[in-house]
Amino acid sequence: MKQLVKRINDALAPHYPQGEVSAFARIIATELLGFSQSTYYLKDEVTLTPTDEEKLADALARLQKEEPIQYILGYSDFCDLRFKVTPAVLIPRPETSELIQWIKTECGTAKRLLDIGTGSGCIAVSLAKQLPHTHVTAWDISPTALEIAQENSRANGCNVLFEQRDILAYTPTATDRFDIIVSNPPYIKESEKEAMENNVLLWEPHLALFVPNDTPLLFYRTIAQKALTMLPAGGKLFFEINREHGAETVAMLQAMGYHDITLRKDFAENDRMVKAVKK
Repeated sequence: MKQLVKRINDALAPHYPQGEVSAFARIIATELLGFSQSTYYLKDEVTLTPTDEEKLADALARLQKEEPIQYILGYSDFCDLRFKVTPAVLIPRPETSELIQWIKTECGTAKRLLDIGTGSGCIAVSLAKQLPHTHVTAWDISPTALEIAQENSRANGCNVLFEQRDILAYTPTATDRFDIIVSNPPYIKESEKEAMENNVLLWEPHLALFVPNDTPLLFYRTIAQKALTMLPAGGKLFFEINREHGAETVAMLQAMGYHDITLRKDFAENDRMVKAVKK
């Protein structure tokens, strides 16, 4: 194991801080190559098979190009569930799990829930798992993302209804009625690209990340407006938001007539989540 860890360190040290290199070494050894945690931490001697050697070389080459380790593994763990991820979908973020916990706490009796812009399905599937009596529907513009989300739903024993919808163009019908609507839509402004890490900027889908600089609330405004026809009185709207636009998002929702609006911070003390109730 010591020799394996040294190979990983030698390959990745020029590209990453030492803490990240150490984390990659553990993940490669235990998750990619399948060695036990005890073998890794006790540094027991190991022998790599030809298949192991191919996996290792591929992973190191991709990490040197700053590809996210989740895409290399093909999955990401989120809310105690495992989700398939590819460059067609965003990698689930820890702060999104806080949004899910908030919804679970407030909406345990909801009958129908809609997730707009589902991506990997991490929000829809996690909520379907935690709210077993709630019928969950999820929309996304990308057919590839929907295929991945469907796989994740089946793999985690859920029965989410997935539908292809472009929320910017779609007009809700009489059958689109939900008690809860949640969305983590694109919210990063084009001007913020320069400050982003390459493992996000170069690899994750820009369709799910970016909005024009002059319309940072494009998706929030559209979804909130259409939610007025899809939610009943007392229905709740939840957003994950750009931390720079918390107050602006709240003001927009107030102007639309929503009430009981709550802005919450994430574990890093950034404005990250909003709840609004339809009158």
